[in-house]
Amino acid sequence: MCWSATADLVAGTAISAAGIVCLARVRRARDLPVAALPLLLGAHQLVEAAVWGTGGGCSPAATAWAVIALPLLVLWVPAGVLLAAAPEVRRRLWAPLAAGLVTAAVLAYCLATRPVTAEIRGRTIGYVVNVPWTPLVLAGYLFATLGSLLHAGDRRLGTLGVVLAAGALACSALWRLEFASTWCAFAAVASLLVWGWVRRPCAAPPVT
Repeated sequence: MCWSATADLVAGTAISAAGIVCLARVRRARDLPVAALPLLLGAHQLVEAAVWGTGGGCSPAATAWAVIALPLLVLWVPAGVLLAAAPEVRRRLWAPLAAGLVTAAVLAYCLATRPVTAEIRGRTIGYVVNVPWTPLVLAGYLFATLGSLLHAGDRRLGTLGVVLAAGALACSALWRLEFASTWCAFAAVASLLVWGWVRRPCAAPPVT
């Protein structure tokens, strides 16, 4: 699709609504962070609609987008997966959470001390943040988010991890300079897979 303020507004509204339904259907309190992912990512797309409206540059909307995409998500995903996981698989989820904590700390420091600039590039938006050791930080980010999903011991969350990994490869190949924006949009749509996870039988055995 062609990304625009309207596309982000429509997609963000629809995904946020699905996220509210997911939260309403949660049966265990410890599942709430994962169930809230569609709502969080849908709201993220609504924030990007506001970024389109600014025409790019430094703005509160661009900073808010970066805060959600960078330190918040890299901590939210592994922490939520660990909380929801069965006790017998939690030990292998501590490494992604530790990576998320370190990565979130680095990204939060960068956002607190350096400006975020949004650049509208045709039908996509590129976000410029001065992050040191970018390859290492990116590796930590992907290990924390994708690694936690792939090692969650749950077939549905594992599927979400595979889909997001494939999306990361596609977005990096097609929109290298706009990777963050395009992958977050892809992740927002993919997060609708959480609907099936919320509806799963709670007593289902973990995948080992």
